[in-house]
Order: sequence, then structure tokens, then C-alpha cells
Amino acid sequence: MIKIDLATLFPAMCETVLSESIIGRAHKAGYLDIRCFHIRDYTVDRHRNVDDTPYGPGKGMLMQADPMYRTWEAACEARGGHRPHVIYMSPQGRTLTQQRARELSLMEHLYIMCGHYEGVDQRVLDEIVDEEISIGDYVLTGGELGALVLIDCVARLCPGVLADESCYEQESHWDGLLEYPQYTKPAVWHGVAVPEIITNGNHAAIARWRREQSLKTTYEKRPELLRTAPLTEKDKWYLRTIGWTDDPDDGSRTG
Repeated sequence: MIKIDLATLFPAMCETVLSESIIGRAHKAGYLDIRCFHIRDYTVDRHRNVDDTPYGPGKGMLMQADPMYRTWEAACEARGGHRPHVIYMSPQGRTLTQQRARELSLMEHLYIMCGHYEGVDQRVLDEIVDEEISIGDYVLTGGELGALVLIDCVARLCPGVLADESCYEQESHWDGLLEYPQYTKPAVWHGVAVPEIITNGNHAAIARWRREQSLKTTYEKRPELLRTAPLTEKDKWYLRTIGWTDDPDDGSRTG
């Protein structure tokens, strides 16, 4: 069971999200151990201040090092003194990928720091943070939304959270490709029928169709992924029939 601690100024908001749906059920069932730590609880002044003006010119407020550090200390103590892998949610961080989520899901204990205002005093980042992670090349008002995305992405890969490993092993990005199209009842909707090949019970034919559709979808929507995806010779042959070329100088796509 993975342990995930979240340091935030808005624990109620985070706890509301984390108590819902699949993640909430997995937490209640004991497959996940997620705790939120309110940074203001670890201040030392009576006003519970967590920020101050930054040195040098510029506007805005900066989160102080000491409350962030004390929150981290409290989380470590609550877990029996174990030092977690510390992540700071930051637009300067490494962009979150499915591969990194898989790696993080194998760790025993994650601690995620959420900054706010103009960020966090660099000194505490240098002292306790192991890595910075971003969910995209844009800036949010705080780290909470990014942290919730990260927790959801990581937690669903942990044993017991989803019904079966196939629930995520056939999804987009798991093997470097995008997922194939999927359909459910009714068999005909707005005059469009479900592809006959996936209703005939021929598992080998269905598997081949799904692979080809996954390749086609990736080629059409995210062709750059094909540069690093593990493609077989049969995959490459199919892709060439729909216009792809494996020449690395053409952007992985013709036309």
C-alpha cells in the first residue's frame, strides 16, 4: 500500500476530491493511505502566517521556508520517522508522464508540497525536495490542482485500486501509443453501427483491429509519439499503408 502525504493550504478542498470516486473507495478499502497536512498548523506565530514579501523588487507574497519545513517534519514523524520521496508541484518541474507515474506508484511513500502565491522560499526546496513536477506548461494559482492530478494518476496504478491491471495496461500512453476507439450499447446510434469486427467474437481479429486502430489514432492525433513507441515490423508496415514514414527528418508523418 502506497502512502501519500499532501502539504497544502487547502486541505478541505483536497480531501473532498480525494474522498470521491475510485480514489475515495480505494482509500476507504485500505489500498491507499492518503493524508492531508494543513501548512498553517505548523506555523509558530499567533497569526498563523505562512508567507511574506520576497527580497528584491517585485510584487506578490512568497511562502516561507519554516512552515513548509515543519509540515514536512510532522509528516515524517506521523509515518514513524520515515523520510518520503518529496515532490514539489511547480511549472518549472519535469512534465508528468505515464511512465513517471508508473515509477512513482512503486514507491512506498510520497510527500507532495503545494506552493501558492509567488512560490516557495528556495532554501526549503533545496533542503528537502527530491524532484519538481509540472502537469503542463502553464501556471496555476497554487499547487493543489496539479497535486490532485498527480495523486489520481499515480494511485490508479497501485494494486487493488482498479479492478484489474488490464484496466490501465490498455489505455493511452501505457505502451507509448494512444488507445483504440471503444463502443458500448446500443449497437446502432444515430445511424452509426459499432464496427462489426469487434462484435463477431473472433478474439484474434479483435486484437489485430485494436492494435491497428491504436496505431492509426496515434498517427492522426499525436504522430510524434511514434518516434519512441516500441513498434514491430508489422506495426510499421501497417503505418506505411496509411501514410506514415519512419524517416526521422520528416516529423514522423508525411503530407
